[in-house]
Amino acid sequence: MKRFIGVAVLAIPLVLLASPRRAGAQEEIKIGVILPLTGAAAGTGVELKNASELAAEIVNTDMKDLPLPLAAGAGLPGLKGAKIRLVFADHQGSPQVGASEAERLITQEHVVALTGCYFSAVTATASQVAERHGIPFLNSDSTSSTLTERGFRWFFRTTPADDLFVKNFFQFLKDVQAKKGVQVKKLALFNENTLWGSETTKLEDRLGKEQGYTVAETVLYPAKSTQLTSEVQRIAAAGADVVMQSSYLGDAVLAMRTYRDLGYTPTALLANDAGFNDTEFLKSVGKDGDDILSREVWALDLGDKKPLIRRVNDLLQARYHVNFTGNSARDFTGILTLADAIDRAGSTDPEAIRKALAATSVPGDRLIMPWDGIRFDAKGQNELGTGIIVQVQKGKYATVWPFKLATADIVWPMVPWSKR
Repeated sequence: MKRFIGVAVLAIPLVLLASPRRAGAQEEIKIGVILPLTGAAAGTGVELKNASELAAEIVNTDMKDLPLPLAAGAGLPGLKGAKIRLVFADHQGSPQVGASEAERLITQEHVVALTGCYFSAVTATASQVAERHGIPFLNSDSTSSTLTERGFRWFFRTTPADDLFVKNFFQFLKDVQAKKGVQVKKLALFNENTLWGSETTKLEDRLGKEQGYTVAETVLYPAKSTQLTSEVQRIAAAGADVVMQSSYLGDAVLAMRTYRDLGYTPTALLANDAGFNDTEFLKSVGKDGDDILSREVWALDLGDKKPLIRRVNDLLQARYHVNFTGNSARDFTGILTLADAIDRAGSTDPEAIRKALAATSVPGDRLIMPWDGIRFDAKGQNELGTGIIVQVQKGKYATVWPFKLATADIVWPMVPWSKR
């Protein structure tokens, strides 16, 4: 017993020496980031991860020349210079895996907040776990409108939602018809069948009919399909003027190849972002992507009017040899917003962070997004976000709407396959 006590006494100084590291509590702040890092959307997930890491680097090092939240100085000043560390988890495109990874990050990694998950269906389950544990969840990239209609206390979303984007679609069509002197009467809705695509379909159907359009065909196809021939044949047979499509990356590529193989060219293809704006999309489809219109939240050509966009994009290019997309720009913005709230909370206490998020007020000139800023309403939805529409022209995305932001005129109608 005496020998045991002696060893224990000798060990005390070592414990004391080690304790400041363990108290690293205020030296390192963990944020859990849940993304699709394997599976059909892995390419997207990697880009979201890279953008998130760049945001963390800007917070953790002194980049005072950038007018972004927390760029000046190293670390979080409200927590004595503590650095943030992102802990990544792979949900594999599965809502069940996303929920279990949220549980693990909270109970084992002891993160102070969560962010993710790109897929709306995964965000729904992962944020339920966060709500149950009383942990803030900042969503930057899922657009299903119902996510902020659940009465959650701990959920906040920076990106605009599909209700705004679908309204943008119809305002865009109205403006194009007035500008181009064209008529659009019939729509075809072609969407994947998870939470995101299903809810988008309902919004498009309701608003389309309210505004006097005929919805000639509605196709909800199984996500991650291996063939879309019969679905595209139904869309083609409908004779619609405009096809509205919501697809993640693999499905978007497959759909374009099927359009080409069947020789079907709609007057206009109006995509709901996601797979159609992914870096890998144009690499995969090449010239077949030309003339596609898509809703967006960010575009590199807006850097001509807002230089901060190009400056931050140059940083991403230098590190990862890729440009931002609307998807990755949203995740970059989300990490900065969450870090800003943690800093203003001056604490890792979840309730303090939640209150700081609720009080967020970031002006538009401190964002790389073309938004008026970030300010959350009572439901946790950013009420200052806006959407734009881009078109693929000569292999690049050009902003074409709103007209006051446009850098190029719209190509309408799409050029038929036989003339490409």
